Amino acid sequence: MNDLKKVIYLGPDFGYKAVVDKFGDLARFLHVDPSSKALQSVLVDTDAIIDASMKVKITDEMVKEAPHLKIISCATTGSDHIDRTEVKARNVQILTLRDDRDFLLNLTPAAEHSWSLLMACSRKLPVAFDHVKSGMWDREDFPGIMLKGKKIGIIGCGRIGSWMGRYAHAFGMEILGYDPYVKPLPENFTRSELKELVSNCDFITVHVHLTNETMGLVSRECFEVIKPGCIFINTSRGAVLDQVALLESLKNGHLLAAGLDVLEGEPDTDHNPLVEYARNHDNLIITPHCGGFSPDAVAMVSVHAARKVIKSLGLNS
Repeated sequence: MNDLKKVIYLGPDFGYKAVVDKFGDLARFLHVDPSSKALQSVLVDTDAIIDASMKVKITDEMVKEAPHLKIISCATTGSDHIDRTEVKARNVQILTLRDDRDFLLNLTPAAEHSWSLLMACSRKLPVAFDHVKSGMWDREDFPGIMLKGKKIGIIGCGRIGSWMGRYAHAFGMEILGYDPYVKPLPENFTRSELKELVSNCDFITVHVHLTNETMGLVSRECFEVIKPGCIFINTSRGAVLDQVALLESLKNGHLLAAGLDVLEGEPDTDHNPLVEYARNHDNLIITPHCGGFSPDAVAMVSVHAARKVIKSLGLNS
C-alpha cells in the first residue's frame, strides 16, 4: 500500500467518494481539509493534487515543500489560485477543465446559476422574500421586469454563454454577443462590439476565462456608457471587471441591480466594499462562487480531474 502514489483531494465529500470509487485501487487518495495548514501538513510525499475546492491558495512555498509533486489537476475551469513561479521551475503540470470542451458541454449548473441570478435581480426575489418573512404583503413594493422583448448582452459566447443564449431565447429576448474568438456565434446571437453591447442592453452577463487579455475587460469606460437601468451579472471571475466602477454604478443608480457569484480576492471577502454595500442595499446579490457547485456535477468533474492524474502518473486505469 505504501508503494502507491499519494494523491491529495481538496473538495467536497461526494467528489472524493466518486474518485475513490473509480480509482481507489490505483493510488493512495487522501481527503484533506481545504485549508492552508492542513494541505501544508501532508505535502512532503505528495505526488499529485486534485483540487475541486479552490478554497486554498497554492503558493510557491507549498510547492517547494512537495518535492515529489508532478501534477495539480483542477476540477474547475480556472486556476488563478495557484502561484506559477515554482511550478514552472519544477515543470509541475497544472491542468484544468478549460480545454475539455466536449466534456464540459453537458455541465450546466454554472449557466443555470447565472440565469437564476438574472431572474432574482429582475424580480427582486431576496428582498421580496424578506418582506414576507417580516409579516408584510405589499406587491407594489416589488415591481418586476418583463424579460420578453428585452435585450441581453452576453460577453463570452462559449459553453456557458451559449447556454445563457438558449435560456434568453426561450424567454423571448433579443441576444447580442461579444466574443472575438467564437466564430460563428451560437444560434440566435447577433455579434456586437463590447461598447455597443453595454450601451444597448437591458441585461449584461459575463462568461469569460480570466487571462491577461480579459483582466479588467469590463472597464470603467464600459460602466460609464452602460445603459441606464441595466442589470449586470458576473459568474466568471471578479478580476474581469472594474469592481470599483461597478460599485459606483450601483450607488449612483446607473445600474439597476447586479448579481455576482465571484469577487476579486475571494474567499477573503468580509471587508470587500461590494459585500459591505450588499449588507445594506437590496440591488446587489452576491453568492459564494457556488455556480458550478452541485453534487452530480462535482462528482463528474472530480472523476475527470482524477483521470488526468492517473494518466500523468502512468498508472493503469
